[in-house]
Amino acid sequence: MPDTPVHVHTNRQTRSLSLSTTLIQSCMRLDAPDDLVLDYTRAMMGALLIAPAPRSVLMIGLGGGSMLKYLHRHVPAADLTTVEINPAVIDLRETFCIPPDDARHRIVCADGAAFLRTPPARYDLILVDGFDGQGVPEALCSRGFYQSVRRALSPEGLMVANVQAETAQARLIRQRIHKAFDGQIISVESDEGGNDIVTAASDRTVLDAALADFPGRWAALAPVHQATLGAASSRIERALMRRGGPAG
Repeated sequence: MPDTPVHVHTNRQTRSLSLSTTLIQSCMRLDAPDDLVLDYTRAMMGALLIAPAPRSVLMIGLGGGSMLKYLHRHVPAADLTTVEINPAVIDLRETFCIPPDDARHRIVCADGAAFLRTPPARYDLILVDGFDGQGVPEALCSRGFYQSVRRALSPEGLMVANVQAETAQARLIRQRIHKAFDGQIISVESDEGGNDIVTAASDRTVLDAALADFPGRWAALAPVHQATLGAASSRIERALMRRGGPAG
């Protein structure tokens, strides 16, 4: 919700953001603000193993801007749009070293679900990481929302969503994503627990190709991506293998 309280906690090494619960939504290293600290963000960035060169990226939910900063620095060819409903979160962009808007990156204060009903473009990658103090808002996990996401993707586009793991809501969300994307999904759990990362593709061939050439995809990653995705990559590969290869 737009009026959800925002809390910032700083110690000698990190600065974190949380909402009305004690759950940390975002964490930044003070000496390396563009690094991905939380494992769930690294698991979400595993999208680069499936969609190696996204030209247009939409992020629903800003938080401390961890994924935005990582993409802005390390995927310079991508055009980045971030939609955040809470102006108090956007007001903290300097606190979390989020770069100012420029020709290839912008932050929009808007309702992510409404934004996706009439998107200004189609996207190669949509990252959904929107939480309030209670979890994923219904507007960002309804059947209609995931249908809007799929319509907003390019023909070979990919959605990656952060979902709270092992809850009744999470099971319902996975069912909705499965239906909206005709079963073209994989799911991995974060090392910290509590987060399930669901990846869905517009076209079956996207996930098939990632599985067929996973070692090649890994070898082609820039060293910074290999360092970031090392722990998550094996979970993603296992999820692709559990899903299986091309239909006969």
